[in-house]
Amino acid sequence: MNYDVVFKKKIAEELRKLPLWAQKKMVLLVRDLKESGPEQTKWQNYCCRLSETEYHCYLATSWIACWRHHPDTLTIEVYYVGSREKAPF
Repeated sequence: MNYDVVFKKKIAEELRKLPLWAQKKMVLLVRDLKESGPEQTKWQNYCCRLSETEYHCYLATSWIACWRHHPDTLTIEVYYVGSREKAPF
């Protein structure tokens, strides 16, 4: 089963601010989200659910990605990528 991964408009700008290696990790994370869904337990730095519909993963010590998925859809929305200090949780 493949999921659709969509981004909030501001995410493209935020991705450009990440170091190149973190951008590459984000590409890998998006690929895995498309292939296996919102639960990414095989990722070493996948933390947990933030709520029933929200998840997050550390791309590195300082960088984080957050996404949401409603169980009745095949769409995953990435709503934050950036510094963990500015993360919305």
